[in-house]
Amino acid sequence: MLVINYGKDWIKITYDALAASDIGLCLNGIKSVSIKPNLVMPQIASNGATTHPEVTEGIIRYLKDYGIQKISIIENSAVGYCTKRAFKVCGYEILQKKYGVTLFDLEDDKYITIKSGDYDIRVYEEALNAEFLINVPVLKAHCQTRLTCCMKNLKGCIPQDEMKRFHTLGLHKLIAALNSIIKTHYCVVDGICGDLSFEEGGNPVEANRIIAGKNPVLVDSFCAELIGYKPDEIGYLSYGKKNGLGEYYSHETKIVELNSSHKPLNQVKSSRISAKYSEKIEEASACSVCYAALVYALHQNNGRTPQGKKICIGQGFKGKTSDGAGVGNCTAGFNTTVKGCPPKAVEVLEMLKR
Repeated sequence: MLVINYGKDWIKITYDALAASDIGLCLNGIKSVSIKPNLVMPQIASNGATTHPEVTEGIIRYLKDYGIQKISIIENSAVGYCTKRAFKVCGYEILQKKYGVTLFDLEDDKYITIKSGDYDIRVYEEALNAEFLINVPVLKAHCQTRLTCCMKNLKGCIPQDEMKRFHTLGLHKLIAALNSIIKTHYCVVDGICGDLSFEEGGNPVEANRIIAGKNPVLVDSFCAELIGYKPDEIGYLSYGKKNGLGEYYSHETKIVELNSSHKPLNQVKSSRISAKYSEKIEEASACSVCYAALVYALHQNNGRTPQGKKICIGQGFKGKTSDGAGVGNCTAGFNTTVKGCPPKAVEVLEMLKR
């Protein structure tokens, strides 16, 4: 089961996504919860690299209303960055004061070495022993692994020296191995404005959505398609599935979509990466999630379009016909179109390549 919610009140859409999900069944009898955001560096979330504090606040509010009072936010930022500074810059000290949650810098924790397959991996005890771990990544691209989402977000649960070793030995197998050691009990993906091409931000593409689900392989495979990749193109996803960590999203997966008729209109044309492809797009009142899918696909296709013509997108094309190409259900009357509300970037990319 996956829940997708849209909107610009990020606290509310996160809370409502959880309320519509099956997390309540998972929380029965739970006394304490650890929340693992992606605070890769001290950078505000609008740059597309870090988890919005509003998303985490929505989770905290849901947990407190459920009756859970012991809540920790755990993190270890990327190599060379200070987690305590990230807590401050990213707005998490405000959450600590407002809700009395604990901010736990994992660099202050002890680690133990655990064997997974062929690898001995050092992991922090606080993450390993979490009674209930909610994984809260940013849906964004990565320069090495293509996608970074739930499974890769657990890298923030190991020492920085171990992070370096992961890159030396090969990220994909080690990320899958790490996920067999540390259990994610629930996933809440910040899909508000993840970066298009680089894990440290700078090229955000606004989509204003939250995605919630129980299994990280399932959630990541769904998210991979949203930004233009097939699940098997992401090495650690393939290894995770082979290792029995979960199954990929399929058409049989139950999807609960909230506020689908109120998807926010596109607001991303002014961002640097979106502006780069604006001349390739004929836009008329496009929703941000649909526009984001097209931008992701154009970026992966180096801006190429069929016959060099513009791609049409947006509600302004409802009921119209054309021999050109369109994206989304609003262009259903076009000779060439990719259906979906929103469509997946992987399907848009296939159309562009054809």
